[in-house]
Amino acid sequence: MPKNQMRRLRRTDPGRRDRIIDSCLDVIAQVGVAGASHRVIAKAADVPLGSMTYHFNGMDELLSEAFTRFANGVANRFEKRMAQAEDRDSARAAVVAIITEDIFSGLREQVITHELYTLAARDPSARAITTAWMQRSRAALERFFDPDTARMLDALIEGLSIHRALDRQPRDASEVVEAVSRITASRTSQTIGKPAIQADQW
Repeated sequence: MPKNQMRRLRRTDPGRRDRIIDSCLDVIAQVGVAGASHRVIAKAADVPLGSMTYHFNGMDELLSEAFTRFANGVANRFEKRMAQAEDRDSARAAVVAIITEDIFSGLREQVITHELYTLAARDPSARAITTAWMQRSRAALERFFDPDTARMLDALIEGLSIHRALDRQPRDASEVVEAVSRITASRTSQTIGKPAIQADQW
């Protein structure tokens, strides 16, 4: 089939909208949100420029759908990993695996995640995406840990994942095991006779 005919078929296929969303994430990974224009994304998706406004009511809607797709994909992996755990010990091992193997599995995911965080710092609609993402993570952790511990583990996962992604020196996985062990082991003794941490304190 001639190349130009193949392109015409791609432009009329029902998956065009999805391709635009995926291409938006690719562009964000390459040049950031600041460089993600309708024209650049349309070129990456191999669609006419007019398709952008046909399928999306502006860049804000496209960014929201793209980041939501990305966050849901990461959250799905998180939930799948935790669902394989059968008790607290295997749940601890799952948390370690999430940090060392799952989160920020490559440069693309690192960049997209940080672009989302930066946007969420000033955009309430993007913050809603990160909030929903955190709620899913904490709900998966709360199958094995109390809400306070789940909140701490979620913060640990986020922080250690960023450090491991950006640190020039390879980090030993034993550090992650130790950190997870300390948080999950100490909560029982710390909460006896002490008030629980309130949401506005964390």
